[in-house]
Amino acid sequence: MGPPSSRKPRALPWLLLAALACEADAPLRENPTASGPSERTAVLPASYTEAREACAHRDVRRLAFFGELHVHTRLSFDANLWEVRGTPDDAYRFARGEVVDFPTEQGPVRRSRLERPLDFAAVTDHAQFMGAVDLCTTKGSDVYGSVRCGIFRGEIPPPDPTAPLARLQGLLAPTEVLGDFRRAPELCGDDAERCRDRLRSVWDEIGAAAERWYDRTSACEFTTFHAYEYTATPGLAKVHRNVIFRNAVTPELPTSYVDEPEAAGLWRNLRAQCLEAGTDCDVLAIPHNSNLSNGRMFTVDYETLPPAAQVKRAKLRQTLEPLVEITQVKGDSECKNGMYDVVGADEYCDYEKIRSFTSGDVEDCIEDTGFGALAGQGCQSRLDFVRYALLEGLREKERIGVNPYKLGFIASTDAHNANPGDADEASYEGWSGILDDTPAKRLGGGIGNLLKAVNNNPGGLAGVWAEENSRDALFDAMQRRETFGTSGPRMTARLFGGWAYDEALCADPDLVARGYEGGVPMGSDLPPRPSTGGAPRFVVSVLRDPGTEAVPGGLLQRAQIVKGWVGVDGRFYQAVHDVAGGDTGADVDLASCAPRGPGHDALCGVWSDPDFDPELRAIYYLRVLENPSCRWSQWQCNATKKESRPPECDDPRVPKTIQERLWSSPIWYEPGA
Repeated sequence: MGPPSSRKPRALPWLLLAALACEADAPLRENPTASGPSERTAVLPASYTEAREACAHRDVRRLAFFGELHVHTRLSFDANLWEVRGTPDDAYRFARGEVVDFPTEQGPVRRSRLERPLDFAAVTDHAQFMGAVDLCTTKGSDVYGSVRCGIFRGEIPPPDPTAPLARLQGLLAPTEVLGDFRRAPELCGDDAERCRDRLRSVWDEIGAAAERWYDRTSACEFTTFHAYEYTATPGLAKVHRNVIFRNAVTPELPTSYVDEPEAAGLWRNLRAQCLEAGTDCDVLAIPHNSNLSNGRMFTVDYETLPPAAQVKRAKLRQTLEPLVEITQVKGDSECKNGMYDVVGADEYCDYEKIRSFTSGDVEDCIEDTGFGALAGQGCQSRLDFVRYALLEGLREKERIGVNPYKLGFIASTDAHNANPGDADEASYEGWSGILDDTPAKRLGGGIGNLLKAVNNNPGGLAGVWAEENSRDALFDAMQRRETFGTSGPRMTARLFGGWAYDEALCADPDLVARGYEGGVPMGSDLPPRPSTGGAPRFVVSVLRDPGTEAVPGGLLQRAQIVKGWVGVDGRFYQAVHDVAGGDTGADVDLASCAPRGPGHDALCGVWSDPDFDPELRAIYYLRVLENPSCRWSQWQCNATKKESRPPECDDPRVPKTIQERLWSSPIWYEPGA
């Protein structure tokens, strides 16, 4: 147990495309241990908010690190119900490439390992019921022998055995409001202090695991974060957030939906208990899985407040929520065609739309919100999708002068097997314990079953551009939104925006230096428009995932700039422009899943907006597509004997192929900046 070996962090090979980002008077030397002759490292004192050795490998032009900021262990109530027994230590062990056991309903445990270790990870167990779960699963606790704990452990029948997560009734106080979970006084006491006391010890356990696995040596091989999930589910609309702390200085207890049923209450707690606590505590919250929020994740809900209070609320949200999770096991949240008052179409928006799988045509919320998305019910809003939430943020900037939805992108898995980063299509083993522990369960279960059917997917990875692999460097990068998400592969991309980039920049070996010097990276505001006018220019540079010797990465098909803006008519507009690459004609042999046809190892382009209107706010982000490849379900259908294949293998609603992808954080244009 503890940090393994002293292998160097993986520096991505930007050798033909990159040199040094501008940092005044930084003394430089060639780094003989780096991956090529043009990679240079600044000899700079590192500034840390915690005691640790300085990282030996630090690059001011920034390196790409891959990780996971959303995974669950046995401490989460749902994972525990699904017989998951992996601990936070097991999750970090898995992230480092060690073998971990997954549960099975019958037979021996499954043994699994990550094909490539991660650079960073955070365990984000549900704060909700964390104490009660531990009380009911720890022999000798005050309430271990109670009827309610017996129900939770499956030893006593629940009051309503037909309810979803029926055994959870053991932990809940009765309520008539769907999704309005409350602690049971019989377990927690009338003042809930028994559960809070146990929650303190569990929170300490989670933190201790993060400290055990954090590599504080100069090797800087693996970074962990103290974290939890705030699991708000009003009316089974999913309004969840992962809360990530900069270092080991955290509040005494995590904030639970049971105690603070509104996101604003979470933000106030984080401000008071962390940001303004007079300590080195720093924190951010990451909204996730907004595609199942019935419009509630990004709906402006403070318009009835006095104007000054609206501005204060929007500023607090912008401060605490710089990132959003764009995809995960329960579907993609980038965009969807045909939504209310959205002008323009995008042929690649159909990727992993879980509600289209489960519900077919879904009612549009228009300007309203709904309930029940976790059960496949209720309306779907354009604000369930991140692209349109960004545009809602532009509307708010116009209305009150603050953009509360200034969001960079990451991706995650939300896996519940203590298996961070397990996002490979070809080796997917499910995400939810015994619910999907066999190919038959993963492929079967019915199209309309949200939790255990073929409509789920392996999720994605978070990418971060940071100077080094330390908590402070990664956290700083997340706060400035210099991040990206992928659907699983480890492709890497740079996006820079400015006003005067040379059209021949792709041939310049100092592209990265020129990118920083001439503009801003992903996650930033464009510099002020020059007095000479003109349209913004964007530099895109992408490298494919090299993969492994056993499983090479896919070839790239195209790199696109996605532009969004709010028209003078108040409608949301979107346009997609190919910047590099294009239709390669490549496909995949469905019988063997072998790729066929040409593609690209790298893509690069300099693009200027041909329809730029200097009077309109706009967002621009990069999307990269690989050539088509087999979806996980096709891999597993192929591996199942024909006579044993479930009907889902032949269901035309189930895609046989996908195009793996990357999304960069946006760059914002502000008139008159």
